[in-house]
Amino acid sequence: MKNKRLPLLLAGYSLILLLVTACGKEEQPLAELPLVVADKVYLNGRIWTGAEGAAEFAEALAIEGDTFLAVGGNEEIQRMIGTDTEQVDLGGKLVVPGFIDNHTHFILSALAMQRINLRDADTPEEFSRRIAEQANAHPGEWIIEGSWDHELWGGDLPTRQWIDEQTPDTPVFVLRLDRHMALANSAALRLAGIDDETESPEGGAIIRDEQGQITGLLKDGAMQLVERVIPPPTEEQVDAALAAASELALSKGVTQVHDMGEWGHLQAFQRARNSGSLRLRVYEFAPIDHQVELSDYIAAHGRGDDWLRWGGVKGFVDGSLGSTTAWFSEAYTDAPETSGLTMTDLDVLAGQITAADKAGLQVAVHAIGDRANDWLLDTFANVMETSAAGDQRFRIEHAQHLTAESIPRFARLGVIPAMQPYHAIDDGRWAEKRIGPERIKTTYAFKSLLDAGAWLSFGSDWAVAPIDPLVGIYAAVTRRTIDDMNPDGWVPKQKISVADALRVYTYNNAYAGFQEDRLGILAPGFLADFVVLSDDVFELDPVEIQHVTVQRTVVAGQDVYTASL
Repeated sequence: MKNKRLPLLLAGYSLILLLVTACGKEEQPLAELPLVVADKVYLNGRIWTGAEGAAEFAEALAIEGDTFLAVGGNEEIQRMIGTDTEQVDLGGKLVVPGFIDNHTHFILSALAMQRINLRDADTPEEFSRRIAEQANAHPGEWIIEGSWDHELWGGDLPTRQWIDEQTPDTPVFVLRLDRHMALANSAALRLAGIDDETESPEGGAIIRDEQGQITGLLKDGAMQLVERVIPPPTEEQVDAALAAASELALSKGVTQVHDMGEWGHLQAFQRARNSGSLRLRVYEFAPIDHQVELSDYIAAHGRGDDWLRWGGVKGFVDGSLGSTTAWFSEAYTDAPETSGLTMTDLDVLAGQITAADKAGLQVAVHAIGDRANDWLLDTFANVMETSAAGDQRFRIEHAQHLTAESIPRFARLGVIPAMQPYHAIDDGRWAEKRIGPERIKTTYAFKSLLDAGAWLSFGSDWAVAPIDPLVGIYAAVTRRTIDDMNPDGWVPKQKISVADALRVYTYNNAYAGFQEDRLGILAPGFLADFVVLSDDVFELDPVEIQHVTVQRTVVAGQDVYTASL
């Protein structure tokens, strides 16, 4: 993958150039140059800088404050060691730029860490047992989150009858792992005022059985009927969850997240920033229907700093493949009665995109089905024709199922496909039964998008998928589904190289958040965010990348995570 817009300094920066420039004497021997002393140096590493060409690998790093002073060979960097310089021996380990996760639901996922976990419940009996156990332990308290996956037990969707007897007075509202479908028990449905006569809202569906009775399953917009009656967490609960989630992310080498949050989540990050407890960088996206509030907030407070920034909004076109609510041009193969749905009135959404762009906000919109992506590309193109904005960097979140014709449009329009590679090895277990053998050929089209010149961006969609970039890199490079049924890769033509996957998780993600001049590569003047890995992912069999661990995570020149040995 060629990064045509990498800064010119990557053509061949070096310590010698840095020192010569500082003293202004090009002919002066290196030994006679005045000493530039680093605060901290890291020596004896195999450092992948993220640059291309001769500067791609280095041996050592020098840091001053929160930025890189120099990146080069051991001998060069050792000349910057003073009496107070801290020294770290990397022992030959691979160093890469800090990973940026392009799409998380960080606060929601942080809270979910402390709630019921149904992600690996692989039988209806186990699903029901865990809910009953939780209800017995905390009678009357809402049971929420869950992240269940009905494909693990053969595809039968759960109903309220599975859990009603065990939870007569305990409201239950547990989400499918994609957060586009949920199961509510009768207690929760009563609190929400949902019965057999309740009509499905626009952009959602209340699922009924053959007798017309509600099953407890709610899709997309219908989920809000229950969500609005669930008591919100306290600030103390949110702050504690944020701290725990940050520890998890840092242990996986994540130095920044792009958070697709709710409006109140910005205040939670702001509390952490103000108290000095925010340990990873955050770029916060508000819901697109809060763009006026966000614009007012920017007018009053600016756009933040290198630790906490805001200025993006996120909307929705459709739902998800797993819930059969992603919007396709043709009907689902295994559900021919539907081609998915739109979660938002499209005229309203188009107006919101236009208004947000006019306000100078970055616009990111969820689109999964091919029709949703085509509509969104058309809409972005229409806005660009009349927009006075310069570098918009519109984003399509997920961009999972594309037509062959739409792939080169991402590059032509400069629209960023903000994708999540773990979804490919998860959905790949069953995606073909949903949409057939032809449509999967351009599903999760990582290589085709890179070959077309698009600014491909990667992340997790945590907690829909693990917040672990190394697992994401494994997924992008191997495309081996998590059921081990595709050892050579699912749709193997869309595999990409290790170097490309790393660059997408670092420099491309910095570009997706307007920080390519500050982050994403290891170079003088850039913020000192990097990760030390247990193994060299360039030398491993790609299948083993999923087992690589993070030994050290550094943000702003400070160790924020070190693995216990």
